[in-house]
Amino acid sequence: MEAMFWSCLLGGAVFALLSVIVGDIIGSWLDGIFDILAIDFLKPIILASAVTTFGGAGVLLVRYTHLGSTVVILLSILIALLTSIIIYFAYVKPMENSENSTGFSAAELPGKLGEVTVPIPASGFGEIMVNIVAGNTLHIASSWDNTEIPVGTLVVVIDSKDGVVQVSRLYENEQEKELV
Repeated sequence: MEAMFWSCLLGGAVFALLSVIVGDIIGSWLDGIFDILAIDFLKPIILASAVTTFGGAGVLLVRYTHLGSTVVILLSILIALLTSIIIYFAYVKPMENSENSTGFSAAELPGKLGEVTVPIPASGFGEIMVNIVAGNTLHIASSWDNTEIPVGTLVVVIDSKDGVVQVSRLYENEQEKELV
């Protein structure tokens, strides 16, 4: 029985080492294996950690306790399950949620609200700040309706051409702003 635990421990350790060295290749091989089951918990990293923990716990329990083989196997399974749950909720799940891209496309800018940071002359360029997924981004801007737009004015992006966004005032005057 101790040989089975050592096999699990060493097999899991070898898998971890190989996944560090050639992780992309192994990951692409194993990527779709568990898609049929549609269980989010069955990921290679979690299964490998469960097998490794099962083996390690089994070796320790056989060597340092006088428990029977059935109790050792059950305790090893329980320890492996608890470790897998901890790894899933402490590492895997947060990493899945953090895989959002912070990139954006200029095609996403029309319709976004911004604030003028450098005054925009009637026929020239200024700068606006737009809040998007990536955070606040600054863009070269021109007036869509050829009017001067001072600093601090709220604007809406109308179009984006050649790296320049065309904007228009969100409110024509301060009274409209206060009504909203």
